[in-house]
Formats: sequence, structure tokens, C-alpha cells
Amino acid sequence: MSGRDGPIVVIGGGVIGALCAWHLAQAGRAVVVVDQGRFGAGCSHGNCGFVCPSHVLPLTMPGAVRRGIAALLHPGGALSIKPRLSPALWHWLWKFARRCNRRDMLRAAHARHELLQSSLRLYGELITQQQIDCQWEARGLLFVFASGHEFEAYAQTDRLLRETFGIAAAPYDGRQLVELEPALKPGLGGGWHYTGDCHLRPDLLMAELRRCLAARDVQIVEHFTVRDLRREAGRARAVLGPQGAVDGAQFVVAAGALAPLLSGPLGCRLPIQPGKGYSITMPRPRRCPTIPLIFDEHRVAVTPLRSGYRIGSTMELAGYDASINRPRLELLRRGAACYLHEPYGEPVLEEWFGWRPMTWDDMPIIDRSPALENVWIAAGHGMLGLSMAPATGKLLAELLCGHAPHIDPAPFRLAR
Repeated sequence: MSGRDGPIVVIGGGVIGALCAWHLAQAGRAVVVVDQGRFGAGCSHGNCGFVCPSHVLPLTMPGAVRRGIAALLHPGGALSIKPRLSPALWHWLWKFARRCNRRDMLRAAHARHELLQSSLRLYGELITQQQIDCQWEARGLLFVFASGHEFEAYAQTDRLLRETFGIAAAPYDGRQLVELEPALKPGLGGGWHYTGDCHLRPDLLMAELRRCLAARDVQIVEHFTVRDLRREAGRARAVLGPQGAVDGAQFVVAAGALAPLLSGPLGCRLPIQPGKGYSITMPRPRRCPTIPLIFDEHRVAVTPLRSGYRIGSTMELAGYDASINRPRLELLRRGAACYLHEPYGEPVLEEWFGWRPMTWDDMPIIDRSPALENVWIAAGHGMLGLSMAPATGKLLAELLCGHAPHIDPAPFRLAR
């Protein structure tokens, strides 16, 4: 056990858990990953695959509450909240609303920027050194606007990103836009191209990470549902489930949107709500985009993969509802059809949903449990788990192993 008294048990086999396990194994620790399903089959499977350092600003921006209410009142709005009595949800919404101001937005943005920039660098090192084949492409990300007014209004956001974070986009008016990306219809308002963003195929990334973990002797235990922790003298000793127990010396909760289900055993409340997102995966249409696209007014994203084509996004706060809401899938289709000559490929290969782990300040939690000294939390990455995973894994490993952190961990504390 590398001189320790047991392995580190990572709860969650998504991209966050996988990269926590990778960095811990790189530090010489014995690691076991447990997942309630198949490794990489949760929210890390069917997302749009964006690695987007341009997404510095959190969802908690000034005006977000007004826009959210407008989306809720619109039958085709990108945001949906399932009506139900849920004190935790309404408390979360109240806390979210309180953060929708410029001061808190910028405070969160600076911390997100550090995590995103570190992750981009670490992806480059990981993919090169481990020869990871995940269809990585550096074509940027193109924000497309149907309205000329909205295109021009976005200049204020771009100026903020440029002047504060050094993240600049190239603007294209409607005519220039179709020259840059001929798959788009003519007559659109314009677009902003963030050339520093990248994309990959997430299911291939997870398969490659599994290969890398196996090469470091990381054990992966699938179909193990963690229900409780065996505790003794302020420390956890094992994870417990219907399948038995897995002993450990240290524990990392990287269970994404399912992490709050362990709040009782952890002895602390995790302020995470599951935000259901959807995607449709198809073969590439004949007139397929070359650049990943976000249609901001419709909250629809399009990813041209080398081996396919994916439309995704929307946000549904419906608790742990595991059903496919077909009208939400139709929103994706209708949104893409407003912008693209050929918005679909045939046949549909997969209709998918995943629960994004949404915190009320749109910031992840990377911290030690306040109740159990050998339990750590790496969860709450919202819509940017893929983009933030490498730096999260490195920071978590540094904190757990007592090494100097490569970025400031303070903004990601649970008690913030």
C-alpha cells in the first residue's frame, strides 16, 4: 500500500473521480475507484465534450434571475423546474439569486479562471504523455447569435473577458459568419469565436482514462452503491453498500450530482442540485459544422465529432428523475434547426441525459469534510466537469497528500 495503512477510495467513476484517482496514483498512492454503475457511464458519457476556458463567468450573473423567470414562463424555454415541495431546492434557488451580482460574479470568475487554465495545460500534458486518443481538437468555440442586437450586446461580455482575464474572441458579423462556418444559415446576427477552446469525445476519454488507471494498478469496482460510511473516532474506515464493504485509509467523494445523497454519512450538507441536461448523438450530416457551436439565445450546443455529431444542453431541475423528457429533446432539435442548413444526421444513435452537479454559486467544492478528517470532497462542477477535471484532480491530490497546492484552494472550500 505504498507505505500507507490502506488505499484511497474514490467514490465516483466519472471524469472528476477518474482524474482524482490518476493524480493520486501519480503521487504513489494505492487507489480504488467505486461507482454505482459502469465507470464513465454517468454525466461524463454523453455531454458535448467542450473543454472551454472561455466559460469563466458563472451562471450567477446580474440579470440571471430575470432571464431564468422569462425562460420558465416560455413554453420552449431552456430552463425547466419540475413543480414540487422541496425545501432544499427552494433554499438553493434563493442562495443562487443572492449571488447574481457583479461582485460575486467576478470573485467566482477569477477562481474558475485559475481552474480552467490549469486544466487546459494539464490536458495537453496528459494527452501527449499518455498518448490518449479521445478525438481532441483545438478548433475553438463559436458563440452564434440569431439577432444582430444580441450579437452586438455580447461585445460588453467579450470586453470584460478580454480586459480582466485575457480571453478574447474574434467577432464575425452575419456575412463573415457564414464564410467562417458555411454550415450556418445566412441572415444570422453574428458570432464570437473563442479560438482557445477545444473539444473531445467524452466516452473515448473515459475509456482511455480507464486504460491509464489500469496501468497504474488502480482498482475499479463497478456496480457498487455506497449507502453509508463505517466511522470510528472522527474518521471513515470503509464505504458500505448492499454489495459489502470497501476499506480505505482515505476517501474522496467525487460522485457528481449524487454526492448530496451522502450528506448524512458525511455529516455535512452539500449544496448541490441535479440539473438535468440532454443530448442527441447522430452520424455527421452532409453539411456538418467544423467548429463547435453554442446558440446562446436557444441554449443549444453542437459538437462536430470526428466519429459523429452531437446536439446538447438545456437545464431541467427535476430532482433525480431518471426519465427522458421528450419535449426537452425536441427543444434541442428545434433550436439547432434555426441556425443550421442540416441540423440533424440520421439515424439517431443515442438519446441521453445526465445530472449536472449544480452549486448555488456555480463553483465546485474541493475540500476536506468538516466532520471526517480523512474524507475529501471533489464535486459540484456544474456544466464544466470535463473542463475543470484535470486541475481538480491535481489540487485534490495535493491537498490530500499535504503538498503545496498549485492553485489557491480557498475559493473552493465547502464553507464559503
